[in-house]
Amino acid sequence: MKTRALPALALICAVSLAATACSDPTAGDSGTDTTNAAVDPTARLDGVKLTMWTAQNTVNAPEQVIDAFEKATGAEVETQAIPDPYESNVPTKLASGDRPDLMFWQPSISTLPFVQPRQNLLTLDGEEWVSKLGDTEKSLGVIDGKRYAAIVTSPAMLGVYYNKDVFRQAGLSEKDFPKSYDELLALGRTVKDRTDAAAFYEAGGDKWPLQWQMQVQLTDLDKQWWAGLNENKEKWTDPVVVGAIKKYKEKLLDAGLAQKNHRTGTFTGQADALWKGEAGMVLNVTSFQSQLQAKYSTAEIDKRIGWFPIANSSATGMYSPDQTNGVVAFRTGDEKRQNAARQFLAFWLGPDYADYVEAMKIPSVQPSVPTPDGLPQTSKDQVAALPTAIGVFQAKAIVAPDTHLYLADMLYGKKSPQQVAQAVQDQFAQVAKAQGAPGF
Repeated sequence: MKTRALPALALICAVSLAATACSDPTAGDSGTDTTNAAVDPTARLDGVKLTMWTAQNTVNAPEQVIDAFEKATGAEVETQAIPDPYESNVPTKLASGDRPDLMFWQPSISTLPFVQPRQNLLTLDGEEWVSKLGDTEKSLGVIDGKRYAAIVTSPAMLGVYYNKDVFRQAGLSEKDFPKSYDELLALGRTVKDRTDAAAFYEAGGDKWPLQWQMQVQLTDLDKQWWAGLNENKEKWTDPVVVGAIKKYKEKLLDAGLAQKNHRTGTFTGQADALWKGEAGMVLNVTSFQSQLQAKYSTAEIDKRIGWFPIANSSATGMYSPDQTNGVVAFRTGDEKRQNAARQFLAFWLGPDYADYVEAMKIPSVQPSVPTPDGLPQTSKDQVAALPTAIGVFQAKAIVAPDTHLYLADMLYGKKSPQQVAQAVQDQFAQVAKAQGAPGF
């Protein structure tokens, strides 16, 4: 699953269609759920039918747990794929009165609000599986101190994938791994000067990966700054943000560290170029690795591709929530189905979880459940980096603006770095106001 800024402006209309006024975030709150009673994950549910919404490209993601749950309980769980774009079609369907029992949804503070959790979702505080989550995963799925999402997969990790052959040709080894963004750029210059490969592959054609070079540079902004941004006291036009955009343009793009066709490069082209050694490095999230794993064996990947974490002033990874990380349960008014939905989550993150991660070949969100054997070293390195990882802005800002679109405008010569920052700020404020965020 690609992790990207959501189409924020497209969601304004969906939010405004909701039955409760979006200018009042507390309107329609049906109250806090009572303390959740202990759930027997395998209790019989004969005759109970649940529906689960997924995106078109993740309809098979819950297949293993659904099959196991149906066999264990006698319930039936039907998946329904929502047409793309998932993140804007879901709020529109909810506004029309349609709702499932369960749904994949990105568990970040920038995305959970679009399904109006206080009005629509069951709170999941006190469920037995909550205490089993790792620290980073525990921070996800929570709005205003209440848990609305179960975390079933680890957030994507942002870092640098590199071609080992290209690094060897450039005389580079692990001791040369950068400890800051400036050192990363210096590493790129070494690759450019000593090999025939481009230092980085940038995907201006698909646009969404453009956000990462900017994001890495914002990791020194503290919690207070992000809190101020969310209260309209700080702006995306802050010199730190403008400086990050400017450095990306001048020190990477204008300096020739990207491949020649960076304006039209694609996500799939990134994987091909890195594999062939046409590019030395790619800065991207875990979905990039998924491409590689779909085409090559673990042994092949381990031989050719490596990974290291990076932040603005440290060798620290970044985590990025995506749609497959979280599952929410809806207030449908049918107590029997609501209890069954809770039981489904208890089963998923309880007796079935080890089987689920083994079937999916993915890292575990529960320290007590080991990550499956046979994953590439790049994946193991990401698992190791997750506990100290820094959240991308989708995990910190109440709105995730379409930064990648404005950066693409910069690539095409239509916007300056200052104009990119201003466009991001304008959109951020517009959507925050539509959501009824205090201060906007």
